[in-house]
Order: sequence, then structure tokens, then C-alpha cells
Amino acid sequence: MSLTDWLDDYEERDWQTATDGTVRYALVGLGWWATDVAMPAIADSEFGETTVLVSSSNEKAERVAEENDVSRGITYDEFTEGEASEEYDAVYVCTPNAHHLEYVEAAAELDKGIICEKPMEASVERAERMVEACEREDAPLMIAYRMQTDPAIRRGRDLIEAGFVGDPVSVYGHNSQPLLEMIPDTDQWRLTPDLTGYGTSVMDLGIYSINTARYLLDRDPVAVQSMLATEHDAFEGLDDERAAFMLDFDGVEMVSTATQNAHNDSQLVVTGTEGQIEFRPAFHGECRLRIARDGRSVDFDREEFGAVEEMREEFDYFADRLLTDAPVDPDGEHGLVDLQVVEAIHEATETGGTVDVGR
Repeated sequence: MSLTDWLDDYEERDWQTATDGTVRYALVGLGWWATDVAMPAIADSEFGETTVLVSSSNEKAERVAEENDVSRGITYDEFTEGEASEEYDAVYVCTPNAHHLEYVEAAAELDKGIICEKPMEASVERAERMVEACEREDAPLMIAYRMQTDPAIRRGRDLIEAGFVGDPVSVYGHNSQPLLEMIPDTDQWRLTPDLTGYGTSVMDLGIYSINTARYLLDRDPVAVQSMLATEHDAFEGLDDERAAFMLDFDGVEMVSTATQNAHNDSQLVVTGTEGQIEFRPAFHGECRLRIARDGRSVDFDREEFGAVEEMREEFDYFADRLLTDAPVDPDGEHGLVDLQVVEAIHEATETGGTVDVGR
């Protein structure tokens, strides 16, 4: 059996059941990710349309709306008060972490579907409040883990389930970027403890390794150990300019590193008793797959197995769930686990020992 034979049964968009319909989105928070990535993805999607933009001022909201041919631009206060609520069906929340809760709660009270960016909030307690608010209002809540829509990652999960690697034994993850070169301003929310939550590198970058490993293995971490360090003055007040942590996935061990102040790189490797799956790059929109078994290996370019724009797939998946009243996954409970893991990572550095997740 050739290595490529293992990939023959992959089915694209196996989640799709909708055939028509449109979900109108309000985008809450107009940073570069929302304007340069999310809006184009929705415009390119099969089932989505952006109809309302929400920002800190009418001037900005209306300007960005006009620039992108969106019908309405309103302020955060107007959004929470229900302004233009008849002009959208769902909300995409893309503000700094510590402001997710207030806008998710408002959207839930307005009976809207909600996609909330990861990490879902700045603390476990606030994430729990978000889950409770959406359950109380019976509002569909999805956490925006775009890697779960990437064909390379989805095929990797299928391979693991089919036994390609044998029994998974270990995982290695890494995610780094030169934040201060990308955004040369120390007064930014990712460097502001009150806005980002538990530090910066694990919350913003390490969470990719954590959540993607959870998805691939279909299991959750039960205990963590960690070492965190900060040296650069720009990271004052944050304990994880550099982060290294080990997660126990109930028998599968994961070692991972993350930093906001290094060369841009990402990778994720799952090694088992029979084979190995590697993604490199893994998390920056260029996910590539390499598989190895029985002394042989094959590298796949994205075009070879149907590259897609992850955000477009994410919005179409959520729209499909809303249009068909199907369950949403990854939901708020799923996102809450990641914050419990991140909280445990920071606690483990303080205690110098092993910390159980969600204890």
C-alpha cells in the first residue's frame, strides 16, 4: 500500500448539508484581522454576507463600511443597545480578548448566532460566564478555531483515526512570530495584560498547538508542566515572552514552545508507534502536510490536496450550522477547555510542579 493510498477516502466539506441561503454578519471590532482577513473571507464564502460593521466610533465604522461596500457602520454602544439588529443574523466578535464577553452577551440577548475569536476570553471565569449567557439565551456559540477547517489538518485527523501512525505516542508543537516587527508599537493590546489575559505568547500563539493537538488526537490534556520567561522590556507585566510547556493527553505526551519575539515559524508533529504526521508551516495560512511510515515519506503541497482559505471555510461551516439548525462545534465548552489549559500552564510555572487541568 502506497502512502498516498491512505488519503484516498478524504471527503471535502463532509459537514455541509445546506444548499442555499445567506447568513448576514455583523463584525464587531475592526482591527486588521477583521478588515483584511475576515471580510474578504465572508465575501468569498458561499453562504455569508457582511452587512454591519461595529467599531469604537461612528466615523471609523462608517468609513470602513463605505470602503468595503457594507451597508451600515455603528458604534459598540449602539450595537449593545440593539441598533441595526434587524440587519444581521450572526455576529463575529474580533475585539481584544477581554472585551469578548460583553459583545457575546449582547448578541445572545439579541438572539443572534455568534462566532467568537480565540482565545474566547481573558480568563476562565469570564469564559464560563460566556458559556452560561449563550446557554441561557439558547444562542449558538462557536469559537473560531480555523485550523479545524484546514484540509491538511482534517486529513491528518483522518489518518490518525485510521491508524496511520499506529498508537499516538508524542506531539511536538511550536509557534513563534516577531510581534514587535509586525506591529512596531509597544502600546498594543497583545502587550497589555488587562486586555490579553493570561500573558501573551501562550494565549495568542501556543493555543494553536494546544487546540490543533486536541483536534487531531480527539482527546484533552489532563495535566501540565511549564517554564515561562520574559526578558524584553516591551513584555513588562507579562510572564511569557517565551514559553515552553508539556501537556499530558492522558497517555500521549506533548512538548510545545511559543514566543511573540522570535523568527516566524510554526510546526506540529504527531509521532506514533507506526508512523508520523508533520505540519510545517502549521498555523500561518500555509499549512503543509508530510507523512512518514515504513521508511518512506511524502510531502504534499497545499494545491495537491485541495487548498482552501481557512477563514472562508470557517464562516461557511458556521452558516451551514445556522441554516440547518445543526449543532455547532467547536462550541463554548470546547473553547473553555483551552483557557483551563492556559491557566494551568501559567500556574505550573508559579508552583514549579505539575498542575491538573480544570481542577
